[in-house]
Amino acid sequence: MKERRLKLTDIFLIASTRGMLGAGIGLLLSSKLNKDQRRAAGWALLAVGAVTTVPLVMNLLDRDRLEDRRKLRAA
Repeated sequence: MKERRLKLTDIFLIASTRGMLGAGIGLLLSSKLNKDQRRAAGWALLAVGAVTTVPLVMNLLDRDRLEDRRKLRAA
């Protein structure tokens, strides 16, 4: 298993995107708001959570690749 080191800011961003996705899904499934309000808010949160996840994942993968290159150069 590969070990990854994350900064506190990375953990916060990952957690907040997961929260947005969850809140969006929750609003889509709930009955607290009227149908139009629920759909608008739910889809907006779902979209923001999904779209912001992509750059975070790409950043983490790029960081891993850089770390692997440094290890190869040092060897």
